[in-house]
Amino acid sequence: MSKSCCSASKADDHDQSVHGGPDDVCCGTKKGKIDWLLWGSLILCALGYIAHLFLNGLPHQAAHFSQGVFELLNKMWWGLALGILAVGALGRVPRQWVAAVLGKPGSIQGVLRAMSAGLILDLCNHGILLVAMKLYERGASLGQTLAFLIASPWNSLSLTLILVALIGLKWTLVFIALSGVIAVITGVCVEMLVKKGSLPANPNHVELPKDFHLWREIGAAFGRTKFDLNYFSSMIKNGFAESGMILRWIFFGTVLAAAIRAFMPQEVFGDWFGPTWTGVLLTLLAATVIEVCSEGSSPIAADLVTRAAAPGNGFAFLMAGAATDYTEIMALKETTKSWKTTFILPILTLPQVVVISWILNAWAN
Repeated sequence: MSKSCCSASKADDHDQSVHGGPDDVCCGTKKGKIDWLLWGSLILCALGYIAHLFLNGLPHQAAHFSQGVFELLNKMWWGLALGILAVGALGRVPRQWVAAVLGKPGSIQGVLRAMSAGLILDLCNHGILLVAMKLYERGASLGQTLAFLIASPWNSLSLTLILVALIGLKWTLVFIALSGVIAVITGVCVEMLVKKGSLPANPNHVELPKDFHLWREIGAAFGRTKFDLNYFSSMIKNGFAESGMILRWIFFGTVLAAAIRAFMPQEVFGDWFGPTWTGVLLTLLAATVIEVCSEGSSPIAADLVTRAAAPGNGFAFLMAGAATDYTEIMALKETTKSWKTTFILPILTLPQVVVISWILNAWAN
């Protein structure tokens, strides 16, 4: 949900191999430019953490802010460390392997594969958006494209680890499973509408080459790769380099979550964003208005689960970005050239998010 620029690599799929460099990434600034959001958020987090450790007698809001930063960072650090390693490893997976995994366009199996690929691929929501649009241009059906897009924005491995640290394994697994359900239902419904002629089919549809065998390609790539110290050190180095796009939003989200704790009393937070229909709708509105990339939304969603005792609202905050963010809407319009195709995304997903959020709140309370 960030307004920052995202750009994909211009390299063809066959230019990547298991020993190649990182694939399409997003949310980074141009080389040589200072990432003010990253460094500004990092400085605020560092100041808040240090202040909590060494300074006494801080003003009320400042004390609550520093305590919030301290608690959030202490919960997230191990997830961040493992996430950086995951980014380094997944950045070496060629894009054509992901395309092959999607399977036959227009089928339920293809939708399930696209959803699974979205859950696995470790990129922020704008990187996923670029990959999804490229998949559509290369022949993925509309249902596959939307299933991939809906399932993926906050379900990358690094963010999953962070959510486990913040809200626990149970709620993290529940959120992941339900996001997959929404992705599959939406993808299947879209495929049915395309078959009925209510939505236009993808004019870029192509069949995968008959002589392409994914496992053979994987075996050949691994055979060409030398897994030595240089390989793993380079992977770790790339993990740190490519994690800037994730860390900038995680630190920014931490600052926002700590600020909410400092300036919004517990009772007000619980009243506004509590486990009610109004709380769910306010959460959806906030998720649409607050321009935070998927990584930055995790600490805020965690506060909705823990402080507001509203797991449904936390789920809604995470999912709404994939359904209402203007970048997704405009990217779909530019790619598909159809407003009907574009607005089917929020029309089908938002009702599911609202109903599931209400069920989660009722279940938890």
